[in-house]
Amino acid sequence: MRIRIVDAFTDRPFAGNPAGVLLLDSFPDDDWLQNVAREVNHAETAFAHPLHNGSEADWALRWFTPTTEVALCGHATLATAHVLHTTGAHEGPVRFATRSGVLSAAPRDDGSITLDFPTAPLTPVEIPDGVAEALGAQPRTAVDTGPGVGDLVLELADQKTVLGLAPDLRALARHSERGIIATARAEDPSRGYDFVSRCFFPNVGIDEDPVTGSAHTALAPYWSERLGRPDLTGLQASPRSGRVRTELRGDRTLLTGHAVTVIEGELLA
Repeated sequence: MRIRIVDAFTDRPFAGNPAGVLLLDSFPDDDWLQNVAREVNHAETAFAHPLHNGSEADWALRWFTPTTEVALCGHATLATAHVLHTTGAHEGPVRFATRSGVLSAAPRDDGSITLDFPTAPLTPVEIPDGVAEALGAQPRTAVDTGPGVGDLVLELADQKTVLGLAPDLRALARHSERGIIATARAEDPSRGYDFVSRCFFPNVGIDEDPVTGSAHTALAPYWSERLGRPDLTGLQASPRSGRVRTELRGDRTLLTGHAVTVIEGELLA
């Protein structure tokens, strides 16, 4: 079977967030899926197979990190939609049946793809004891993103503070289900983005995720409320970096980005 590595939320190779993508006839057993994801060793590997006519979706989709299956993944969904469109396996908008319900992906005229995801429910919480020490910076606010995302959003003083983080990941893992989203307002919005973020997910085997689509289902409502606009662009300032255009539509958030296939090969196992 063919296996591809796709860089998502970027329009150039070796940036954004790489994901493995396999199109299958059906899902093999979970141990095989987990072993393949461990072998690929990227933040997520996506597995998809077509559904019969009359189903609520066009393809079934699952995502695995090197250590576990996850309920929601934006960049691997974008990567899968990119593979479907560039290989001719599916034309036009595509609906995916996932653990987070039906998610859709629609190609745009500029070559980007827009994902339609559920908006994360945000709940302000007290800043947990010890999180500032683990992160290496004092948060201004803390927001829980609910069980669908499972992160704690921490707004920091400024963009420079977010970029300079060097957290104690073992200590940080104690403060959320999946991980920590550190964010701040953009220092210079004229550079084409409105807020910055970095995402640390040691609980699912990812020290720092390069670009996290699912995190932007929380960042979009968080920053839209503060900046007074539904349409924003986020820069995830990891070493690989990537941009996510967001549009808040009530209980749905649209995430738009490009993707690039960088490796295509044959899986023999």
